[in-house]
Amino acid sequence: MNTSTSSAAMLLRRLRRLSWGSTAVQLFILTVVTFGLLAPLACHRLLHSYFYLRHWHLNQMSQEFLQQSLKEGEAALHYFEELPSANGSVPIVWQATPRPWLVITIITVDRQPGFHYVLQVVSQFHRLLQQCGPQCEGHQLFLCNVERSVSHLDAKLLSKYVPVANRYEGTEDDYGDDPSTNSFEKEKQDYVYCLESSLQTYNPDYVLMVEDDAVPEEQIFPVLEHLLRARFSEPHLRDALYLKLYHPERLQHYINPEPMRILEWVGVGMLLGPLLTWIYMRFASRPGFSWPVVLFFSLYSMGLVELVGRHYFLELRRLSPSLYSVVPASQCCTPAMLFPAPAARRTLTYLSQVYCHKGFGKDMALYSLLRAKGERAYVVEPNLVKHIGLFSSLRYNFHPSLL
Repeated sequence: MNTSTSSAAMLLRRLRRLSWGSTAVQLFILTVVTFGLLAPLACHRLLHSYFYLRHWHLNQMSQEFLQQSLKEGEAALHYFEELPSANGSVPIVWQATPRPWLVITIITVDRQPGFHYVLQVVSQFHRLLQQCGPQCEGHQLFLCNVERSVSHLDAKLLSKYVPVANRYEGTEDDYGDDPSTNSFEKEKQDYVYCLESSLQTYNPDYVLMVEDDAVPEEQIFPVLEHLLRARFSEPHLRDALYLKLYHPERLQHYINPEPMRILEWVGVGMLLGPLLTWIYMRFASRPGFSWPVVLFFSLYSMGLVELVGRHYFLELRRLSPSLYSVVPASQCCTPAMLFPAPAARRTLTYLSQVYCHKGFGKDMALYSLLRAKGERAYVVEPNLVKHIGLFSSLRYNFHPSLL
């Protein structure tokens, strides 16, 4: 009898400890409410969140994106129609120095009609260069047209304002007669031609290779100025083969092959764990500082940041150019790539030694060369360009989608 009474008393004491006011119950309720209710309600329309309801929103959001892109394409077309012509003799803003510091080379083909992707890209660069003013006097816009046909009307329009290199103008185009040259190899050869033309025409310090569906972000020039003049003076960055300005948002999660992100993820927990613990202790009127609670909030914050989407937290770095991070690059993708001139010449040599095909595009070729040639490359975070093209120049896409 005494044993039964003692067991019942012990059970009652444990139940009292797990009352609504106990720390364990409060933290359990916080977890359930956060991950089961609040985060899904707040993030179900965030495209790059684990809480995104793809089947509910993807088709509608893709159609809205396409409609908005059509409007922006029309606006870019009107922008150039109203802009005084320079007849291609001078850059779109002013005559750069005899030897530009940075050449911005936009590689273009004739894409889906109506969207005017290349006009959107060039018009945004124009606006940003005008806003930049004298600080960007050493910047040169350069259009590289690699369309085989003469139907690229947007490139013809831009030739009135921007210097243009036409790869196939006045040459025999036997691409269609050579069965060994596939579309991936042609894309690589086009890239090599545009990079080489940029170096030969201007002999700049840097070449920024931009594909014609990569619209620059507002901060691109202040950030590049800071990175190239301050950060890339550091020995481990100075001799990099290239700097990527874009990495797909869907590949920016912490749970990814890049080990550097795991260290960043742990750092997020170490920063937010103690901070959230201090807030909890104050509001819950708990005495002292509990390490198990710190561990809980560290894991809680790490899980929340990953599930909501690392991409959205990276946006906080846009507050200042000095907050942008530079980390080792991964293989995908090439919407915007910055090459120092010596590295660009090495890249031309390297790419001439590889052959691209399906499953081994120019982005994978460039990445494979890093280990093979003992080179280094980096990517800046967050992205400095927005990828707006839902229609690939390599493969047909009858159902364009944001994912």
